[in-house]
Amino acid sequence: MATALIILGAGMGTRMNSDRPKVLHDIAGAPMLVHAMKAGAALDPAHTVIVAGHGADAVARAAHAFDPGAVIALQTEQSGTAHAVAQARDALAGFAGDAIVLYGDTPFITPETLAAMAAARLTHDIVVLGFDAADPARYGRLILKDDQLDRIVEFKDATDAERAVTLCNSGVVAAKADTLFALIDKVGNENAAGEYYLTDIVGIARAQGLTATVVQCDQAETLGINSRAELAAAEAQFQARARSAAQEDGVTLTAPETVFFAHDTVIGRDSTIEPNVVFGPGVTIESGATIRAFSHLEGCHVSRGAIVGPYARLRPGAELAEGVRVGNFVEIKNAQIAEGAKVNHLSYIGDADIGARANIGAGTITCNYDGVFKHKTVIGADAFIGSNTMLVAPVHVGDAAMTGSGSVITRDVPSGDLGLARAAQVNKPGLARRLMQKLRDLKARKG
Repeated sequence: MATALIILGAGMGTRMNSDRPKVLHDIAGAPMLVHAMKAGAALDPAHTVIVAGHGADAVARAAHAFDPGAVIALQTEQSGTAHAVAQARDALAGFAGDAIVLYGDTPFITPETLAAMAAARLTHDIVVLGFDAADPARYGRLILKDDQLDRIVEFKDATDAERAVTLCNSGVVAAKADTLFALIDKVGNENAAGEYYLTDIVGIARAQGLTATVVQCDQAETLGINSRAELAAAEAQFQARARSAAQEDGVTLTAPETVFFAHDTVIGRDSTIEPNVVFGPGVTIESGATIRAFSHLEGCHVSRGAIVGPYARLRPGAELAEGVRVGNFVEIKNAQIAEGAKVNHLSYIGDADIGARANIGAGTITCNYDGVFKHKTVIGADAFIGSNTMLVAPVHVGDAAMTGSGSVITRDVPSGDLGLARAAQVNKPGLARRLMQKLRDLKARKG
């Protein structure tokens, strides 16, 4: 059966003490909202509806960056979770499939758990995601009767006996879409908070003779983020899982606790990641590569057997072919580095194509920006770029060509040629000694 996602993201999140909508705070380089959307995407939803309120325009931009087809429904007044879900009604008008309600500030629900809920929906009208808590605290309680979910009781409204129950409500629920909205129509706000609780639909459904059940998951999946401290705890939880998964996949992390992954980092087996490496979004590392200490990578691709760092920075658009060497204090942006090429130290390579086996000397800079436009540098195969060469783009250095150290190259260097572009050296006999003595005498008079 077709599935629709309804993701609630209208809350301001006052405990975050932030001008940004709560669901747009990042975990592993992506907004919490995107984490929830990624989990739901595993169900191949026919529709995705984001219920937004505070900062709706920003929420919409983040949602559409991940899924351009997502529909934004506005909740202008926050009156509880049932009221929030009701805002998705128009977006799902005529939809005959199931709806699953997720939360933009609960980023760790797994695709496997959602698949289990979808399977349970085949035999039950309402499916609620629950977890068994050692310390149930103020979570809503799931009350069972004859192996069925009978009702959900919010902590504020629970009796002492109900508060003793350890099976807790995550808030995630699945039902046929038209059933969900029909039940919401009957929800009232006669409770301690005066809000329309989505949890009330279970009791209403059971009174109508509908069936309800619970799918359980690990409590860690249901972690909700309401403060900066909880955001930091969620980041730590994500990183711990990502490090463990990388090691299980055959990646060597020499100091795992110092490596930070993005939500979409991909690393092949037999790669080695040294200490204090940070991966931003959009990084793919092929098998057998080495990322050395204190390097930062984002939006780049590193091929098999390449070595990056230490202290290297790969920016978006950096493409390293097999066997490339990128050394210390090298920055590469929007550049293709062909097989076996070397950029070993103290260089900036931006908007460039570097040919196979080319050697880029220390201190080389591709001068790619004129203040308005970016321009391209092309360096051919087997070229040798002397140390401290400035390549003023657009410029082309041919195959097996060379540039002399300290050159400022403003014109193309044909294949096999040597390009020299520096002023002639002039030596002034004795001037250094006389100048230094003059400066020392001046310092003495002032001292």
